Amino acid sequence: MTLIKSISGIRGTIGGHTGDTLNPLDIVKFTTAYATFIGGKKIVVGRDGRISGPMVRDVVCGTLVGMGYEVIDIGLATTPTTELAVRWHKADGGIIITASHNPTQWNALKLLNSEGEFLTAADGAEVLAIAEKEDFDYAPVEKLGRVIKDDTMNQQHIQSVLDLRLVDVEAIKARKFRVCADTINSVGGIILPDLFKALGVDFEILNGECTGQFAHNPEPLEKNLQGIMDKMRQGGFDLGIVVDPDVDRLAFICEDGKMFGEEYTLVSVADYVLGASKTSQTSSTSSTSLNTVSNLSSTRALRDVTEKHGGKYTAAAVGEVNVTTKMKEVGAVIGGEGNGGVIYPESHYGRDALVGIGLFLSSLAQKGMKASELRKTFPDYQIAKNRIDLTPETDVDAILVKVKEMFAADSEATVNDIDGVKIDFPTKWVHLRKSNTEPIIRVYSEAQTMDEADALGKRLMQVVYDMQ
Repeated sequence: MTLIKSISGIRGTIGGHTGDTLNPLDIVKFTTAYATFIGGKKIVVGRDGRISGPMVRDVVCGTLVGMGYEVIDIGLATTPTTELAVRWHKADGGIIITASHNPTQWNALKLLNSEGEFLTAADGAEVLAIAEKEDFDYAPVEKLGRVIKDDTMNQQHIQSVLDLRLVDVEAIKARKFRVCADTINSVGGIILPDLFKALGVDFEILNGECTGQFAHNPEPLEKNLQGIMDKMRQGGFDLGIVVDPDVDRLAFICEDGKMFGEEYTLVSVADYVLGASKTSQTSSTSSTSLNTVSNLSSTRALRDVTEKHGGKYTAAAVGEVNVTTKMKEVGAVIGGEGNGGVIYPESHYGRDALVGIGLFLSSLAQKGMKASELRKTFPDYQIAKNRIDLTPETDVDAILVKVKEMFAADSEATVNDIDGVKIDFPTKWVHLRKSNTEPIIRVYSEAQTMDEADALGKRLMQVVYDMQ
C-alpha cells in the first residue's frame, strides 16, 4: 500500500516495507516539514483510539521537541476537540493522529493552522514541497522543546457545546431521552458518555471500549450498522447515535431501527438552526445570515430546506476546507457535508459530532417529535454511488471536459465544473469527479427514487465508456 500524500496530510497503513506505508521515517519527515512551515513555538497533538496511535504520537511529539516546539499533548481526543484545543491554547497549529473512518491498520497525520482549521490547498502543497526537499534544521540541544500533557480538553469541549445558544439543555433534560450510541471502540466511547450525562440523557453504549479494535467497519454507513439497528428494533430507545473513530461524522437511527439517513444529519440540524435564526432575526434589529453550504455531492434537500426558510444555498467543492472557505465567503450560519459532517460556525469551522448531537436533540425536544416523525418533514431524495474504473493512462480531465461540453447545450441542465462536472436537472443531479488517489471517476447521482438515481448514474457511466 502506497503512502497517500494530500494537502490535508499523509495517511497509510502501519507495518510493511520502508516507503510503502506510514512508517516512522515518513512520520518524522512530514512532521518536520509541517513544523518548518508553521514556524511557531507551540503545537497541539491529539489522537483517536487506534492501536498504532501511541507509536505515531511518540514519533510526532519527539520530532516536534527536536524542532524546538512546546507540544501540548491532549491525549485521546476527537478531531473537533483537537481543533478547538488549538484555539484554546493559542497554539500555532495542531496535528490530529487519526485515519477517520478507515479500518484499523490505517493511520494518518491531519494538519491544522493556528485557527484549528485544516490547511488550505496552497499551504498543504507548500508542506509537501518542504517534505520533498528534506532540507531540515533541528533545534540545538539547549533549545529543544518539551511535551506538556493536558487532559482537560474533553470536558472543555463538552462545556462549549452546552454553552451554545441553540443547544437547549433544559428542553433536552425535560424530554428524558434514552439513546443507544455506537462509538466503534475509539474516542467517542470516552467523550460521549460525559456529554450525555451533562445533557441529562439516559444512554447505552455499544463498542464503548477505546481499544482501537473496531467491532465492525468503522465507516458509519447502513451496511456496517446492523448491530445497533437490531438493538433499536428491540425498543426502549428514542434515538440511535453513530460516530466514526475520530467523532467528526454523525449518523442517526430512528426509534424503529430505520436509518434517519446520513445525508439528513446536516439537513435536520440546518432546518433547526435556520428556523431558530429566522425567529431571532424577526425578534431583534440585528440581521442574521440564513445562508447554508454543502459540497457538490451532498443532497439537494439542504437547498430545499434553506430556501423554505428564505435563505440561500451555495455548493462548494468536495473537501472540508473547501466547504469552510465557502461558508466564510457567503456568511453561512450552518454548513457541512452529506457524510454526516455538521459545521456550525458559532462553535468552530470544523465537522463536530458533539455539536450535531446537541443541536439535533434540541430540535427533537422542542418539536416534541420522534426521530421518524422528524425525518418525514424533509424532502425525500435517494443518492446512488457508483464508480468508473479506468486505466492509469486514461486522461480523466479530458473525459470530464467532453462530458461538460455534451450537456452545456441541454436547456434542462445546469453544469457546474468547480470540482469535476455536476449536471443539475430539474428533479435530479449527477456528479462526476476524479479520485486523487486512484484511476477512477466517482459517479454520485440523486433523484426521488433509488432506481431513478441509479439509472441516471449508469447513463453517465455509459457516456464515459463510449468516449474511451
